[in-house]
Amino acid sequence: MKKVTIYTDGGCRGNGKTNNIGGYGIVLIYGSFHKEIKKGFSDTTNNIMELLSIIDALKMLKESCHVDLYSDSAYVINAINNKWIDKWARNNWVKSSKEKVKNIPLWQELIKLLDVHEVYFHKVKGHADNQYNNRCDELANMAMDEVSSTIKESDGK
Repeated sequence: MKKVTIYTDGGCRGNGKTNNIGGYGIVLIYGSFHKEIKKGFSDTTNNIMELLSIIDALKMLKESCHVDLYSDSAYVINAINNKWIDKWARNNWVKSSKEKVKNIPLWQELIKLLDVHEVYFHKVKGHADNQYNNRCDELANMAMDEVSSTIKESDGK
C-alpha cells in the first residue's frame, strides 16, 4: 500500500454571511512528488471548505493508500478521532444535543473514502510554523482571491 501525506486547509471570507467566498488548498506528497491544488467557491462555509478539501484530496488517489492527513480543522479532526462521526451516523445524523448534523452529504462522502483508504488524521496548529499547512493556507487564499476578482469582473466593478 502506497504511503501518502496530505495537508489541507479551507477557509471562508464572510463565513456565516451571504455572498461569501471560500476556498481550499491541498498539498499532496508521495515520496519526492509534490502536488498543490487550490479551488475557490462562493456561498459556502469554512467547515464545508475544510471537509471538501479532505474529500477532494482523497478522491485524487488512484488506488487504496495509507494516508497521513494533516489539518488545522478541529471540526473535522475531532469528528473523526473522537468517533463523533460514527455516533452521528448511528443516530441518523443527529448530535447528542438533538441538533441535526450539518453537511451530512459531505460527511457521508468522507465515510465512503475512509473505507477505501487507511487514513490517519493529525491536528496541526493553524497559522503556526508548519510549512505545508501554511502553504495550504496560501493556496486557499489565492483561490478566494481568484473567486473575488471573478465576481468583481462579472459585476463590472
